[in-house]
Amino acid sequence: MTFDDGLVTANLSISLDGFVAGPNQTLDDPLGEGGEAVHRWMFEQPDEAQPIVDQILAPRAYIMGRNMFGPVRGEWPDDSWKGWWGDDPPYHAPVFVLTHHPREPIEMAGGTTFHFVTTGIHDALERAKAAAGTGRVSVAGGAGTVRQYLAAGLIDRIIVSVSPITLGSGERLFEGLDLDLTPVDVLQTELVTHITYDVPRA
Repeated sequence: MTFDDGLVTANLSISLDGFVAGPNQTLDDPLGEGGEAVHRWMFEQPDEAQPIVDQILAPRAYIMGRNMFGPVRGEWPDDSWKGWWGDDPPYHAPVFVLTHHPREPIEMAGGTTFHFVTTGIHDALERAKAAAGTGRVSVAGGAGTVRQYLAAGLIDRIIVSVSPITLGSGERLFEGLDLDLTPVDVLQTELVTHITYDVPRA
């Protein structure tokens, strides 16, 4: 499955019972109890995973929620936290972080710059589209941010990577949404089933 330029997409790994993260998320366990197992396919099947990983890292701009950027809540206490990914985050493109608290942009190695948007999901998308030009924009997560964009009808296509495990509780991807998705592609291994859906736009 390839993606046309100009699309707004999302890629998330979930459990069979629909959770993208397990319960009791902490700084040391940001995906919650059992959450890392949902992403086993990325690390234990690198060859099979590469086509999906290439899609995840192909966009020209990204949007993410503040909870995905880091564990800090409320006002930014200082500029020390620069994300989970070290000095060279994997995005290599502009990343627009949704937050209620202003912060100056952070330039990182490899071409990633984090921009902090306090004016809502529509403004973040317009800024991301402007940065991407004719390229693709990805709503990277977390689940709450993707739900907001799905509920607003602003995502064109979503890849759901379903791991054959259950978590029982945590954060559900599709909680509270009423969607009519169209499956357009399936890629399966013993660790994961990647299902690509077209999403009706508002």
